[in-house]
Amino acid sequence: MTQLTGTIIAAHGRHYLAQTETLRLQCVTRGKKTNVAVGDRVNLKLTSADQAVIESIAERKTLLYRSDQYKSKLLAANLTQLFIVVATEPGFADDLISRALVAADAAGISAHIILNKTDVTDALARTRERLLPYSSLGYPVHEVSARAFPEQACATLAPLLAGQSSILIGQSGMGKSSLINLLVPDAEIATREISAALDTGKHTTTFTRLYAMGNDSSIIDSPGFQEFGLYHLSEGMLERAFREFSPFLGNCKYYNCHHLIEPGCAVLAATEGGQIARMRHALYAQLLHESSQKLY
Repeated sequence: MTQLTGTIIAAHGRHYLAQTETLRLQCVTRGKKTNVAVGDRVNLKLTSADQAVIESIAERKTLLYRSDQYKSKLLAANLTQLFIVVATEPGFADDLISRALVAADAAGISAHIILNKTDVTDALARTRERLLPYSSLGYPVHEVSARAFPEQACATLAPLLAGQSSILIGQSGMGKSSLINLLVPDAEIATREISAALDTGKHTTTFTRLYAMGNDSSIIDSPGFQEFGLYHLSEGMLERAFREFSPFLGNCKYYNCHHLIEPGCAVLAATEGGQIARMRHALYAQLLHESSQKLY
């Protein structure tokens, strides 16, 4: 049987679509393994003209995933950057933004925020204010309006995507699909083709898919989700994923400080002094609690 290498461009359940240099193949894994992510480089064994078995996964540069108490869900592999899409309306969840930023920092992926629907001017000032805590930590915020000013949106975002492997995430209703259709003109056709190949019927938004954009650039669209569990992050990974903790780590009275209630904690002192936002420290405490609850 012919051996090939390819990139996983879509995943739905245990069914995958891989793109080789010349072929698009429906793939399955051996046994019940489901540890394949969109963006993975894989070695394939051809089993028919359009089908293959995934033999192995090449070493990943990065892996982004979320997890709850019981299991983890791979989002994408070999990413260089993550874009969190929010909008002036409907309202977005700060918790989701904060968790996605922590996930990106923990995975070594640069994170950006896209503020969409800036044409809704009555809500713009309030939304900008809500995003200040993130921009003040060094996460870039890019303002666009995909529907009202599509050309400007393209001009803002296209240079950021060049030569990168990016993923767009966000809650439903933020305009993520509009942005994808702007940036990848044939995205809707490609999505229909992928949906047909994966036999997902009309549920075209329930799977993650990768669009190649040329010049070693790609963009991954993920289904909208409301929660971003990070049960897989250990205490050490968590404290390092909060970039504003960095100047204070190692300065606590106790070397094994959890930064929760300990006397002489430099992180708590910084939170009291306003150098660390209380919202962020509260999230750290919540994530630390979650990581102690995992059952897998």
